[in-house]
Amino acid sequence: MSRRFLSIGECMVELSQAGDGLLRKGFAGDTFNTAWYARACLGPDWSVDYFTALGDDAMSDEMVAFIDKAGIGTSLIRRIRGKTPGLYMINLKNGERSFSYWRDSSAARSLAADPDSLREAVESADLVYFSGITLAILPQEDAATLLAEIRRAKAAGKLVVFDPNIRPRLWSSYDIMHATISEGARSSVLVMPSFDDEAAHFGDDSIEATVHRYRALGAVHIVVKNGAAGVRLNFAGEESFVPAEKVEQVVDTTSAGDSFNGAFLAHYLETADATAAARFAAGVAARVVSEHGALVAKEKLGLDGG
Repeated sequence: MSRRFLSIGECMVELSQAGDGLLRKGFAGDTFNTAWYARACLGPDWSVDYFTALGDDAMSDEMVAFIDKAGIGTSLIRRIRGKTPGLYMINLKNGERSFSYWRDSSAARSLAADPDSLREAVESADLVYFSGITLAILPQEDAATLLAEIRRAKAAGKLVVFDPNIRPRLWSSYDIMHATISEGARSSVLVMPSFDDEAAHFGDDSIEATVHRYRALGAVHIVVKNGAAGVRLNFAGEESFVPAEKVEQVVDTTSAGDSFNGAFLAHYLETADATAAARFAAGVAARVVSEHGALVAKEKLGLDGG
């Protein structure tokens, strides 16, 4: 019987510079990016599904077709009449990227507004993945609904995975951000933070402080990503370290963390070896940041058979 990897969040329309004043259209978003890389790295015994909400417009139709073509299940995606996907534009100036967003009325903000659909999706999964961005885009009452289902999944023995992915401008206040991120971690089995975010927004002065804080909240396992300085793992209290893989030329770091997460989880689900999974994911992430764009084709990831 196939097992299910369920990723919950927002996939957006991406506009990037294509030269001569033209824009290139794509689709991306943190939890979708992770689903993309999980699908690329997992074997056929696992299905990967995406749970979000989209509209009934042509762009939503195109996004669903794109997700489906990637081998990611779309049957759980809610379609809401009169709504549209969120959109962001990548701006380039002197080689530096910045982002402009149009997501305030995104259909994905209603992804948890139907508790029955949400429960059905979560109950069907073996692994449930979500992020701080997933929580940040939701009205507070819907975030509470999602977290309640996440807690039920953890209590039922599912592997619940959370990347805090802290984006302060998505939150109405620092207090709400801190409280909700902490509740997301408390509701999870495995937390996968990035140390620079944790240092900047929670004041952690060391990776050990980050690990201690998330362990105190109830996370069983923590994987702390620290860019070129490598990855620190604490699995059920056992510590290990995996160095980053050397990259000759970094081209685009947009999906560095998302690709690491997807590759790590895929390898861990297949092997139950967290340290080996981190080594594998470091290699995938190194290849991803050597290419343009958030979603790098499987054949460029150096995977066996890819």
